[in-house]
Amino acid sequence: MKSFKKVPEDFWIVGVRSKADSPDKYDDKFYLYRGETFYKVTTGTTNPGLSILKGGFKDYNNQGAAVVKADEWYYDVWSPGKHRGKIKALRQAGNITIYRDGDMDSKSEEIGPSEKGNYYGINFHPATYKLAGLVRISLGNWSAGCQVCNNDTDYEYIIDIIGTQSKVSYCLLNEF
Repeated sequence: MKSFKKVPEDFWIVGVRSKADSPDKYDDKFYLYRGETFYKVTTGTTNPGLSILKGGFKDYNNQGAAVVKADEWYYDVWSPGKHRGKIKALRQAGNITIYRDGDMDSKSEEIGPSEKGNYYGINFHPATYKLAGLVRISLGNWSAGCQVCNNDTDYEYIIDIIGTQSKVSYCLLNEF
């Protein structure tokens, strides 16, 4: 993959976008590494939710829902902070490439021209503002392009172990 430079030495995350791409389901995986050492795998989504794909994207951008480009490395893309000022998260701090899926069907697609920037608000966060040890099943409107973990316990582990690391890299892959 052209964007690969090196394996980060500190904590970083790999997202794997499922081939199934079931609408409104958490069918993707996130893998936490420190350097080449594996720490944790959990479930989540790398896709916008159905309500966003079906037109809710217009609340954010009239061109379409933000779909992060897969098979790319995004070095130093996140920093610890809060998602919408409400819950600990990894907030976008570096460049990421997205597509704008505006066809309003139920599939998250890398369609149209891509755009790159550090201002989309593509965060890594949980599917709640109140962690309660739950594993959520339905995505709803928890992602308008963010990378969302649906397992509260796993999410807390990831955020706590990353701690105050200043930058976190991300690699998003299509399932192969």
